Parts: sequence; C-alpha cells; structure tokens
Amino acid sequence: MASNQSKQKLWGGRFTGNIDPLMWEYNQSLRYDQRMHAEDIRGSIAYAKALRLAGVLTKDEEDKLVQGLRQVGEEWKAEKFEVKPEDEDIHTANERRLKELVGPVGGKLHTGRSRNDQVATDMRLWLLKEVKEIESSLKALLSVIVERAAAEKSHLLPGYTHLQRALPVRWSHFLLSHAFSFHADLQRLQQLVPRISVLPLGCGALAGNPFLVDREFLAKELDFHSVAENSLWGVSDRDFVVEFMTWASLAMTHISRMAEDLVIYSTAEFGFVTLSDAYSTGSSMMPQKKNADSLELLRGKAGRVFGNMAGFLMSLKGLPSTYNKDLQEDKEALFDSVDTVSASFKIAEGVVATLSIHPEKMREALTMDMLATDLADYLVRKGMPFRDTHHVSGRAVALAESKKIQISDLSLSDLRGLSDLFQGDVKEVFDFESSVEKRNAIGGTSVQMVERQIRVLREALSS
Repeated sequence: MASNQSKQKLWGGRFTGNIDPLMWEYNQSLRYDQRMHAEDIRGSIAYAKALRLAGVLTKDEEDKLVQGLRQVGEEWKAEKFEVKPEDEDIHTANERRLKELVGPVGGKLHTGRSRNDQVATDMRLWLLKEVKEIESSLKALLSVIVERAAAEKSHLLPGYTHLQRALPVRWSHFLLSHAFSFHADLQRLQQLVPRISVLPLGCGALAGNPFLVDREFLAKELDFHSVAENSLWGVSDRDFVVEFMTWASLAMTHISRMAEDLVIYSTAEFGFVTLSDAYSTGSSMMPQKKNADSLELLRGKAGRVFGNMAGFLMSLKGLPSTYNKDLQEDKEALFDSVDTVSASFKIAEGVVATLSIHPEKMREALTMDMLATDLADYLVRKGMPFRDTHHVSGRAVALAESKKIQISDLSLSDLRGLSDLFQGDVKEVFDFESSVEKRNAIGGTSVQMVERQIRVLREALSS
C-alpha cells in the first residue's frame, strides 16, 4: 500500500516508499517559488474557466474552484497561508489548500494540466509583472540623469580616454553619455516583452492538451501576446529567462561603469563630486574616511548578476528536449537577478539625485595642453591637411614642455617657428568654452547639442 506521504504528492500514486528526507529538502522549492503565489492562482482561475468551456467542469464546479482559488490568494496576501510539510512547491501548496476549501472537486483542476506547463506559465506571468516595475525604475533613473544634465549645462570638466585628460567636455555631456546607455537598456527591455509573453498553459506535460482546451481564450484571459505553438518547446523553453538575465547583466554593466566614473570623480585626487551621506559609509578604523560604498556595491553586484546568467546557461546547455528537473535552477537565479537589478536602479537614482558637484574643481583640472587638438584644427581651417597639423601641434606641445610653460604661453614667434600659418588670432584657440562650443555637430558637447540630447531623451521617456 502506498504511504500517506506519497499519496499527498501530485506524483505520489506510482511510489510505494517514503522519500529520503534529505532528498525532500533538495527537491523542495516552495521556500523560493512561493513568491509566484499570485501568478499561480491567476493561471489556475483562467484554467478552471477554460475547463468549463471545454465541458470538463460544470458552471457550479467552476464557480467553486474560482471562489476557492481566490480565497487561497487572499490567505497568501494576508500572510495567513499555512504551509504544510508535504507542500513541495507553490503548485502543490495551492492545490492542497484548494482541496481543503472546496473538497473533491479541487482534484479536477489539474485535468489535462501538468506542473510543466503550469510553472512555465507562472514564471512568464511573474516576470512580465516584474519587467513593468523594472521599466518604471529605469525610467526614473533616466529622468534624474536627464534633468540634472539640463540644470548643469554650464560646467566643464576634462573628458578622458585611457583615464588620461583628453578634451574638455560639459558635465552634462558626461551625464548624458550614461543616459544613452540606459536609454538603450530601456529599448531592449521593452523588446523582451513579446518573447516573454508567450503562453505555455495548455501544453500539458509535453504533448499537448487532450481536452480541447481553448488556448487562445487562455491567452486573452491572462493577457499573453501569443500562445506557444509547439508543446515540446512550450514546457521547456527558458530562453526568456536567459534573455532577461543577459539584459540584466548588460544593464548592470552600464550601472557599474557609471559607478566607476563617480567613484573616481569622488576621490580627493579628483574632487569633482561628493556623495550625500545617505549613500556613503565610513571606516571602522579611520575616522576621516567617507566611502562611496553605494557605488562600489553597484559595481560589485554587476558581477553577481552576470554570474546568475552564466550559471543558469551552463545548466541549460546540455539538457535533452522538453522538461527536466534541472530547469528548477531557473528560479533562484532569475529571482535574485530581478531583485538585484531593481534595487540597483533605485540606488543609482538616489546617488545621482543627491550627489554634490564641484565645478571649480572640474575647471581646475582643465589644462591648456588639452587644447592641442584645437590648435591642430586651427591650422586645418588655415588650409593645412590634418595629418600635418597633428604633427605641428605635437611639436608645439613638446616645445612648451621643454620651456616648462603651458602651450598657451608660447609666443606667436614660437608658433610661427613651427608654421607660418599661425597668426595673431591663434590666441583665441586657448579658450575651453570656445573649444566645447566648436563641437556643434550632432553628438557633440556644445550647449546646442547637449540640449538636443536632452530633448531626444525626454521624448523617449514620454512615449
């Protein structure tokens, strides 16, 4: 005779012995998949309606199931749901409680349905909900960056390549460079939705549903964009999980790169920005320290999210067709990635919104040798090919260094010794504001082009 323990499981009828307690813990997923309780209830209510339309349930049976399922959902919502030792996962727990409430008719709910199509449906529903929340957080971060850029267009600082001073740029231009990375993240996130919003429910264990359940009705009832056209694929596809975690890895990379810039700019050696106390911590030993821990955590958690994606992809790559229990490894990786990226956008928003900038420090960091390219451009405008002007400007830099003076302090005679194209108007080159304003093509750092970037991003956020 089968044990009571095996009878209480959705799969217990085939088994005659008790499961090893360690194996039970190893297999049990309710401790983390219970966060999908609302989606599991929602999918089951839709499925009960579909079973009635297919003639499997009477209207009275449908009503009892729907009412019972809603009561289960309310218990979860009120944090009054009582988990039992035999509750293996969220599906088992909800069905067990449903049967307690409505009696034997609860056993009809699983007709033609498998946990394979059930869990895939729950995950897609859950992720679609979370994507909306993440999109909102991402837009909030973008908005803070854009509006800060709009308010601080007048400040100049060095632009860097290879972490070496290169050309002067506007602080706003720097901020917007990160905003456009996040704008691309927003576009990619929105493009994920149709591929997440594919309905697996009605695929059964692997071969389809034998009760002519109307899957298009289910898709409409659950707000899915489309239905899985192949049942083998429908129950086993986790590309949407990998794709989201890949997206999250790239988004966190962009957060990490912005964080790295701000960590550097907040050091005493740069002094361009100061983080608010709300996003900083101190040292347990050195009283003078104010550490940019928020930024360092953002930078560190990018590796965590990438690890989630890489780890699950390694679990997925060798699986045979359809459902395998390895796929249970999708949830903790996905849940953690969602939680991490969602919190990270909020922290990044707070950091950017509250940091103080020090325009005078930014100006002090600008040096005249950064205008060597402008000096070359001056000669281009006089008719000299750029490759030649680059050489002449380089010689001017070397001459200034040999004289231990700034390039702007070279006399006209010094410069004419390098090229007779230099005239008295060359002194106009050595002006940082003039330099940035000359970068007035689309994408440049002039005020006009910065305002264009702000306009583009505002329009994207409002659409």
